[in-house]
Amino acid sequence: MIRFKQGRACLGFTLVEMVTVILILGILVVGVSSFVIFGTRIFVESTSIDQVLSQSRFAIERLTRELRGALPNSIRLSTNGTSSQCLEFVPIQASASYTQVPIHPAVKQSSAQVFSASQVISAGEFMTVYPLTAADIYTNPLAPISDGRIFSIDSVSSSAGVTTVDFGRNVRFDEASPRKRYFVVNQPVSYCVFEGGALGGSMYRYTGYGIDNATQPLPSAMGSGVLMAENIVNSLSTDAPFRISPSNLRNNAIVQIQPQFVVNGQNFRYQHQVQVINVP
Repeated sequence: MIRFKQGRACLGFTLVEMVTVILILGILVVGVSSFVIFGTRIFVESTSIDQVLSQSRFAIERLTRELRGALPNSIRLSTNGTSSQCLEFVPIQASASYTQVPIHPAVKQSSAQVFSASQVISAGEFMTVYPLTAADIYTNPLAPISDGRIFSIDSVSSSAGVTTVDFGRNVRFDEASPRKRYFVVNQPVSYCVFEGGALGGSMYRYTGYGIDNATQPLPSAMGSGVLMAENIVNSLSTDAPFRISPSNLRNNAIVQIQPQFVVNGQNFRYQHQVQVINVP
């Protein structure tokens, strides 16, 4: 009898095994990719929210600090229909007490003696005494008038802690400050929130456009502003981002700041009040 020796079995895999492996790998890839996509989406959304939150906090904090150093009664507010709302004020550059200032009904003089402030007083700035209204500050500070509450400074000299401010002409302030306080200012600042147009949903800061504006100027007349915040969705006609409670004999002026932001379909609003602590 002839016997044939059985050879070794051939190595390999069947079609069923291959299909099974492909199905298992497909399920793993779908699961892993879904996890990666979901994690990436969460990261992108959280980054966007954090960016808007950081930007809004910076804008509110910057505005708050500047308002606390604003000249008394220099805050004014204007709304240009449904296009923009602007909050304007004049930051204080220097302040101290005066010793000798020409005040009505005294004779007009070309200079005043004041105690030196911690900040430097420079020519081209403005000195004001006892400003009671916005008109006292913004109306014709550059005009060659001799009676008023604010005058441009022509030159400054200091000696032994006393500063001599020269106005370049004879002037006279309308009224004395009860605390003999003077302020030195320069350029006003405006924060404008836009609802429509190319700048819609944003907040810009403007300065350097001049203090001699009897009426509050429009953003288009202020030059180029600096972007402070985006994604603002306030309706200027029904939900203004800025409101002012004027000062009286009992309370200082209060500015209410309540911009509303939206990011990834989520809305959040600030309810912030700033007290203007400086008084004439």
